[in-house]
Amino acid sequence: MPAAQQREKGRGDEQQERGKLQALIGERVLHTLGEPNSLHLLQVRHLWGDHYRVNVLVGENAASARVAHSYFLVADSDGQIVTSTPKIIKRY
Repeated sequence: MPAAQQREKGRGDEQQERGKLQALIGERVLHTLGEPNSLHLLQVRHLWGDHYRVNVLVGENAASARVAHSYFLVADSDGQIVTSTPKIIKRY
């Protein structure tokens, strides 16, 4: 396999692993917070290193969705939340 194809495959594998980690972080946030009745979307965005921004959007559709909760997180390589600002507490 040419070097360029190997690099592309490596990038794809890295993106897939990051996606799995983001999904795991999202599950842990919802497990701690609880799931809002009108959950529209859970956004987990990788910022840098082990830092993430998680937004919990609620609403019946995209036009009426609003950010109900937003967290700045540090998570380890296993998706465990190390710190959260603000602290995630059970609400639902």
